[in-house]
Amino acid sequence: MGQPVESESGGVAQPELPPGQRVQRGWPVTHYGPVPKFRPERWEFRVFGATADGEKRCWTHEDFAALPYASVVADLHCVTKFSMIGAEWGGIPARAILEIAPPASEVTHVMVWAEYGFSSNLRLADFAAERTIFATHKDGELLTAEHGFPLRLVVPHLYAWKGPKWVRGVEYMTADRRGFWEERGYHNLGDPWKEQRYSYQEEPGDGPDL
Repeated sequence: MGQPVESESGGVAQPELPPGQRVQRGWPVTHYGPVPKFRPERWEFRVFGATADGEKRCWTHEDFAALPYASVVADLHCVTKFSMIGAEWGGIPARAILEIAPPASEVTHVMVWAEYGFSSNLRLADFAAERTIFATHKDGELLTAEHGFPLRLVVPHLYAWKGPKWVRGVEYMTADRRGFWEERGYHNLGDPWKEQRYSYQEEPGDGPDL
């Protein structure tokens, strides 16, 4: 996470940022398409695909909200080149989902599904990282609808598009498959410290063929 550092003159310098990024004051709204209307009676979170027991797991909104709550302090790096530093994200750690609904041993990737068919693919190791979290809150406040309420994924070590807003489920996969933005020219891995913004920057092995 980017942290303020003391400059040679004794003042506080800008935090360390991935290349090409700038510190953002506030939190801009960036998304494609309309903001979905939340209907709690129809909402469910699903885990499906290559599960360890072959079964699909579903939670209502009430049941999902009752899962153990945790918080992490982490930066958010948008591919549009702003970085929001030191936010506190509260919600359900991705690791908790992996424990409750384990993947099969051959799973290598996940697809995170959101409203309107939006999706983002992640390596299982990125999804299972310690600070990957299904966020319901930021800085102690519920997310707004524009920022992903009732649920968005935050993967702090990757660009923010890898954490979709309005998440509805996770698919366990035994091979990689590109998500919505990855099919449209964004980098399959999305590491901001390597400035992996676009698919033309991919190296052999970074992702499936376009």
